[in-house]
Amino acid sequence: MLIDKVLYRAHVTATAGRDTHVMSSDGILNLKLTTPREIGGANGRGTNPEQLFAAGYAACFLQAMKFVVARDGTALPLGTVVEASVGMGPIPRGFAMEIELRISLPGLARAEADSLVEEAHIVCPYSNATRGNIPIRLVLA
Repeated sequence: MLIDKVLYRAHVTATAGRDTHVMSSDGILNLKLTTPREIGGANGRGTNPEQLFAAGYAACFLQAMKFVVARDGTALPLGTVVEASVGMGPIPRGFAMEIELRISLPGLARAEADSLVEEAHIVCPYSNATRGNIPIRLVLA
């Protein structure tokens, strides 16, 4: 689905593969990336694409929940947390990812929490980008 009006566009450049350096066009994101030991890297000091994806998805899903509650005239409970776990491994034709989002909504009734998470999963840009491509598990903690 094409976007009718792009509200924001990020630009990032990477050089030299998984053991690389990434920088955003505004210079705010400026990171060394390294390959984790589990997939053949030296486990040097640096982040990796899976950690960056997990960070982006967790933050985006939390913002999607804020959008839903604001639209519905309510608020997120204090202490709301989204933890993202991104796994990467081989498939017959290359590599793939799987994702688990563990969502904590302290004090919110189970039915309300389920509904909020389902609605956030509908509006979240990361959820829309990955739907049908990457297995996603939504877990209420």
